[in-house]
Amino acid sequence: MPLKKFAAPVAFALAALFATSAQAEKLSIAATPVPHAELLEFVKPALAKDGVELDIKVFTDYVQPNVQVADGQLDANFFQHKPYLDSFNKERETSLVSVGLVHVEPFGAYSSKIKSIDELKDGAQVALPNDPSNGARALLLLQHQGLIKLKDPSNILATARDVAENPKNLRFRELEAATLPRVLPDVDIALINTNYALEAGLNPVADALFIEGEDSPYANLVATTEAKKDDAAIQKLVKALQTDEVRNFIKKNYKGSIVPAF
Repeated sequence: MPLKKFAAPVAFALAALFATSAQAEKLSIAATPVPHAELLEFVKPALAKDGVELDIKVFTDYVQPNVQVADGQLDANFFQHKPYLDSFNKERETSLVSVGLVHVEPFGAYSSKIKSIDELKDGAQVALPNDPSNGARALLLLQHQGLIKLKDPSNILATARDVAENPKNLRFRELEAATLPRVLPDVDIALINTNYALEAGLNPVADALFIEGEDSPYANLVATTEAKKDDAAIQKLVKALQTDEVRNFIKKNYKGSIVPAF
């Protein structure tokens, strides 16, 4: 067959390919490395087929992901739970919103000095996250273990100053959440967010002295601005993160360290 007879169909196919590529919408999203960026990498191929090119920006702190979304540098983020988001909005006078829940990271207490909470001595040093929502979460978990009693057990922004009863005279050190795994040799126990525990090679199921149950209200979410919450690309992202495939990926790969929230 003459070459010219191939020209039209080949040209048409190439034009269709370039048109599809041109129509793909780029969506930039901030995430902490584990498990958030891993989950985003998992759904990235499915989103590409759905016309969304996912650009994942990895952060190791809890501030810049919100700052850069609020400033319009990035479209969305995936790293936090709603109490933290609410606290951030209040402190920074931002108005970021949740567009979908994905998973729960059961919060746990770890130690390199003791094997059981019964070994915790009087005057022990306890390291807590220094941001309001996660600090309170840690204190609520300590209260659940009977180690302290808070003035208001329902206060999700409680601090060490809100401890009403402290029979073991625990001494609290409030530190940046990301640094907590590194201070384990220097304290008796540390209350650590699961993403940072996983990054440090800790197994929350096997290594935690005690840990939240699956009914934790601190589900991690996708957040964006009020103006972008209904954008098609963001809605596609949320839908992709709430599939049976993601549920099975979470159960298979994290084995209880994180659990689906959808």
